[in-house]
Amino acid sequence: MADVIIDARGLSCPLPVLKARRALREMPAGGTAEVLSTDPNSLEDFPSFCHAAGHELLEATQVEDAFRFVIKKGQD
Repeated sequence: MADVIIDARGLSCPLPVLKARRALREMPAGGTAEVLSTDPNSLEDFPSFCHAAGHELLEATQVEDAFRFVIKKGQD
């Protein structure tokens, strides 16, 4: 289970990534965040964001009406 759950359903790009970035800033390295998004661009945005920011994308799946991303925070 993730340390933080971010519900970004209904938000358009770039808001899901911005909400995730804000939450990850507050977490210690190694913490995990689960993000739920309905924006189809998220499928490309989250892998790119994680790579650029040094986080690890642990999971990217579709669940019912949303996409689910699990991110492990990298080192500060």
